[in-house]
Amino acid sequence: MSDPPFALIATKRVLMGLLSFIEGHLTSLLVFLVDLVLVVINLVTPDRPVGHVVPEGHPGTGGKWPAYVAPKQDDSRGSCPALNAMANHGILPHSGRNIRFKELSAAIRQTYNFGPTLCFFVPNYAANMLNRSYWTDSFDLADLDVHNCVEHDGSLVRLDAVEEPDQSKIARPLVERLLAAGTGANGKLTAADLSRLLGQRRLESKKANPTFSQAPIHRFFASANASTLLTIFGGIQQDIRTLLTEERLPDNWEPRIRHQMGLTMMEFNSSVLKVELGIREEVDGSLQAAGQERYGPGGKKLE
Repeated sequence: MSDPPFALIATKRVLMGLLSFIEGHLTSLLVFLVDLVLVVINLVTPDRPVGHVVPEGHPGTGGKWPAYVAPKQDDSRGSCPALNAMANHGILPHSGRNIRFKELSAAIRQTYNFGPTLCFFVPNYAANMLNRSYWTDSFDLADLDVHNCVEHDGSLVRLDAVEEPDQSKIARPLVERLLAAGTGANGKLTAADLSRLLGQRRLESKKANPTFSQAPIHRFFASANASTLLTIFGGIQQDIRTLLTEERLPDNWEPRIRHQMGLTMMEFNSSVLKVELGIREEVDGSLQAAGQERYGPGGKKLE
């Protein structure tokens, strides 16, 4: 039996690619339409009462989180402190392995009160980047650290992968700089603080990393990761310290977003844009913030 003609194979590939393209765009459109509905619901319904943000019967109800257990040597951890914390508390499998994308969406929603659309969009994006199915496949936390998938250069609290391949390692000098940078009341972090530090990190990475790259999607991820410190954690220094230095959820903590439908993509993106558009250092090539320390390779302080 002869092989199928090349033209037939090529046509099949083109059609499959076209269908995948259309499916992806239709999915995104549907997600954004649903998000608009969630925005309206949040506007017309009262916020969840303080102390009752996490649903009854789920880990963290009333601020009572499952016991923290430090990761073992063979456990999988990655560059995202929020996901690592969920695994350390057993909200995700403590091993950090064989996590279904669908289960991740539900766990993030219950733990951090992200809206259903955000909880679908980001894991679905990660699944696509890993060439896996959101609906049927699973992953290990370290899988997300494939360079320029979700992990990226110029991270606020991680060294670049070229310098530290193990992205689960906490870059403590960078974390301490972040924690010392809050200019809000009682040392709270503000959007301007995060913009300033992200600009510094991008300049530092460009100078120290000969393979530096940062596509627009990774700029967005950097500002999005930073924005969670404002939205979900309210910029409160002590809570952020516990998350970033111990990868643990603070005792009696609950998400600062109390909307009935959680943090929508529209509301979140407004915070992300405020942080990203506030970055000046990367544009003019200077480090403008007086008194802000700079860090180079190895997280070492520069004079």
